[in-house]
Parts: sequence; structure tokens; C-alpha cells
Amino acid sequence: MSSDVLLKDKVDHVAVLTLNRPAKLNALDGELRGAMLEAVRGVRSDDEVRAVIVTGAGRGFCSGADLTGGGGGEPKPPTQNDHLDDLGWVGRQALALYGLDKPVIGAVNGVAAGAGMSLALACDVRVGSEKARFKTVFIERNLSPDSGMSFFLPRIVGYSRAADLIYTSRPVEAEEAHRIGLLDRLVDHDELQERAIEFASQMADWPPLALRVSKRVLQHNVECDLDTALRYELTSLSYGNRAVNDRRESLAAFREKRKPTYTGT
Repeated sequence: MSSDVLLKDKVDHVAVLTLNRPAKLNALDGELRGAMLEAVRGVRSDDEVRAVIVTGAGRGFCSGADLTGGGGGEPKPPTQNDHLDDLGWVGRQALALYGLDKPVIGAVNGVAAGAGMSLALACDVRVGSEKARFKTVFIERNLSPDSGMSFFLPRIVGYSRAADLIYTSRPVEAEEAHRIGLLDRLVDHDELQERAIEFASQMADWPPLALRVSKRVLQHNVECDLDTALRYELTSLSYGNRAVNDRRESLAAFREKRKPTYTGT
């Protein structure tokens, strides 16, 4: 498998994954999907990586599944055993990013449509430029949402706004995207990469284990009642406290009024 379709870089403790099929607006074909899953596995096992940025090369973030070369194709007819079927690449993509135990920042540099919009939504947060543009697309292809969109979108913008975007498939330009929460930060296009790395570095400066546990607690407690959430927080605290050196460093840096240096141990 060629690595050219996905560029991988590292800036200090931040991994940058760049979808690199600019002529196709970074549409997801089989090669790019496989490279993306492999890269996510790689950053998961790399303790030097504490935060991840996903972005696109050229004019687009990701235009969705590549329907021109076997990247998407016709939907499978349902079978009696659909509930036993594998989740498919769309499910694996959503689970890979959402389940990554490190913060993921989507740097949305252009169009994010269909499964490409879902890819952006699976990130923990999104930074975009004035050239960012979102479109759900599925209804235009005689499809209901997949790739996690029906899960992520209402949690980010609320049910009725998600219904608006899915039922109409209307484009959402950058300023509206920022206003309704599809983008968490809106920055100048020429500064997008720099600002995304700056954002990721703010996260990566903190104790790595506490950062991972914070993501797990936040995701778990989105759906919980308060009592369950409080109990899960208490349970998770003991896991985060296993990083004894970082706990000591945190206290020492506070007392000495200096910037702490965390190791994850």
C-alpha cells in the first residue's frame, strides 16, 4: 500500500495526518481508508504522540466516499443477518477516531461532505478556516446517514439542527458552522495549520494519562445520569493517578511557579 495518499508528520507531541488525494478533494477510496486506519493504530501505540490533527491537502478536507473507483458504490441490500454483519469501513472509521484514547483535532480546510463530514465530526474538536464547508449529502444519494453521522451530529448541534442538515442536505458555510458548533474555532485560512498545531499543543502540554482518562470520562458521561457520571469520575481518578511522577511534577511546578514537564509516568 502506498503511503502517498496519507501524509504523516509529527510536531513535538502532536501527530498530523493529512489526507492526500487533492485532485479528488481527498475522497476516501480503499487505499486511503486503509492508510487512515493503519495511521490511527500507529498513533495509538506511540506514547510520544499526545494529540492528533486530521486535515486535508489542497482545497478540500474530505469529500466523502470515492464513488468513482470502488470507494463507496451501491449499498448492500439488507439480509436476515444484518445485525451480525461487520460494521464495514464506515463503522471502522468512526470507531477508530472516536475510540482513539488521545484528543483528535479536525483542521477543516475546505469541503467536508458525506463520510468526510462524519470524519470531521468524529474528531473531538474542529478548527476551520473561512473556506470550510459542510454538507451531509446522504439524502442526495438516496441513503440515510452512515459513518457515525447520526450519532455525532445531534450531539454536536442538537437534534433539530441535525434534522435540518440531514433532511435538506444544504451546505453550511464556515461562519454558520462556527455559530452552530460544527466548528469550535474559526481562523484565517493561511494560519489554519499553525493554529491547529497550537491548539493541539495546548492539550499535549498536560499530563498524558490524565488527558486520555479525561477523554474517556467525557465520552462515557455524555449519556449518563448524574449519579452514574459521578461514580465513573471517581473510578477514573484512580486510573489517572497511576502516573505518580506526573502528579509530583504537577505539585512541584505549582509550588515553584514554573511550567511543568510531563512524561506520562
